[in-house]
Amino acid sequence: MPRNPSPRGATPIAAPEVPLHRRPVVWFATVGALLMVLGLTLSGPEGEGEPPAPTDAEMAATVTPADPPPTPVAVSAAPEPLIPPWKEFRVRNGDNLSLIFNRAGFSDTDLYRVARASDGRSLRRVYPGETVAFQADNDGELIAVRHVQSPLLTTLYTLESGGFVATDQVREPERSARNVSMTIDTSLFLAGTAAGLSDAMIMELAGIFGGVIDFVLDPRQGDTIHVLYEELMLDGQRFDDGPILAASFTNRGETFEAYRYTDLEGDTSYYNEKGVSMRKAFLRAPLDFTRVSSNFNPNRLHPIYKTQRPHRGTDYAAPRGTPVYAAGDGRVIEAGYTRPNGRYVFIQHGEQFETHYLHLHKLKVKKGDRVKQGAVIGTVGSTGAATGPHLHYEFLVNGVHRNPRTVHKILPKARSLPEEELPRYLAAIQQPTRQLASLRNAQQLAAAE
Repeated sequence: MPRNPSPRGATPIAAPEVPLHRRPVVWFATVGALLMVLGLTLSGPEGEGEPPAPTDAEMAATVTPADPPPTPVAVSAAPEPLIPPWKEFRVRNGDNLSLIFNRAGFSDTDLYRVARASDGRSLRRVYPGETVAFQADNDGELIAVRHVQSPLLTTLYTLESGGFVATDQVREPERSARNVSMTIDTSLFLAGTAAGLSDAMIMELAGIFGGVIDFVLDPRQGDTIHVLYEELMLDGQRFDDGPILAASFTNRGETFEAYRYTDLEGDTSYYNEKGVSMRKAFLRAPLDFTRVSSNFNPNRLHPIYKTQRPHRGTDYAAPRGTPVYAAGDGRVIEAGYTRPNGRYVFIQHGEQFETHYLHLHKLKVKKGDRVKQGAVIGTVGSTGAATGPHLHYEFLVNGVHRNPRTVHKILPKARSLPEEELPRYLAAIQQPTRQLASLRNAQQLAAAE
C-alpha cells in the first residue's frame, strides 16, 4: 500500500536529540522498530518491485556512530631479573679452601656441600695463582662456585635440586707451526735465547740430543741448529710452547737429526732419520752445566790434599743448586755423606754399569729408590773435599772406572723401530725432513752472501 504522505505544510517536530548510547532502552527499541519496518516492506505484495533505497535522512536516522575505541594503555615490560655478580678471590700462599670460603662470607658447611659434589675434582685442593669465585642469590645463599685452575680448565659448581653439581669447562688452544734457525757463538742456551726460544724449549732440545752430544765439550762456535716446533695460541695470543716436531744439530760438520714420532703402540719419542731412538742408555752429561773444570785424569794432583791421586771422573763446574740428573734408568744403591765425597749418590744400572755423583748440595733421592733417566737426584754443591761448587761424575763398567767422556762407545746400542714399522715412520717424516733441509740450505746461502 502507498504510504500516506505528510500533510502539506506540516513540519515534523524534532524532539531534542539525546545520544542513543546514553539511552540504551530507546536505542534497542529504535533498532527493533527499524528491523520490523524493513521486514514488512520486504514481505509486501508481489509485483510492487524492489523497495526504494533509503534516503540520506533515513540512513542518518538509522545509523548511530559507534563509541570511539578505548585509548590503549601502555603496559611496561617486566624488568629482567638481575644476574647475581661473581666475587672472585685469588689463591695466595698459605691459603686453603676454608680460609677462602670464610673470606668470601661463607661457612665450612657451604664448603662441605660444594666439595662433596666435586667427585674427585680440583676443588678439594687449590694452588697459589688460581682463582675461586662465588655467586650468591638475593638472600645471600651460595648458588655457584667457579674454580679457574688455568686458562684451559675451569670447574663450575652450580646448585641444583639435589645439591651442587660439578662441570668441567675445557678450552683447546690452537696450534701454530713455527721454525727457527740459530748459530752457536758461546753456548746453546744463549743461542736459543737470542732466537726467541723459551728456557723450557732449550732444555727440551738439549734433552733430545743429550744422548749423542755432550753439551759441555762438544759444541763449537759456528755450530748450527734448526728447530721445527708448535706454538700454542689462545685468543690470538701465545699461550705456551708446543712440542718440538723435528730438529737438526750440526756439530763440527756432522749433522744429527731428530724426529718426533708416535709408534703403533701409542708411545711418542724421538728417532733419527734411520728410525734409531735418540734416547740412549745414558746421557752424555748428567746436568745442566756451564763449563767443565776438570776431565778424567788418572795422574791428577789433588787440589786439596796436594797428592798424586787419580781423578776417575769428570768435574762439571756449575752454580750451587743446579739440578743433577740420573744418567740412566737404575736403582739408588748408596746415598749419604762422607768427608771426602760430601753428599753423594751411587746408582746401579743393570748388572754392568754404575754411576757416581759427588759433592752434592742437596739429595733428592734415598737408598733403594728407582730412578728414570733425567730424574733429578740432587743439586750441585761443594760438600766434602771440594774447592768450589761442582759435580764430580764417575762411570764404572763391571766395577772399573771408565772415562765418562768416551764410555758411550762401548755402551749398548739404542733401540730401533721394528722393521715392519719403518716404512710408516719414513713416510711420516718426509715433510719435516724437507723442511729441515730447506732451513739448512737457506742458512748456508745467507752465510755465503
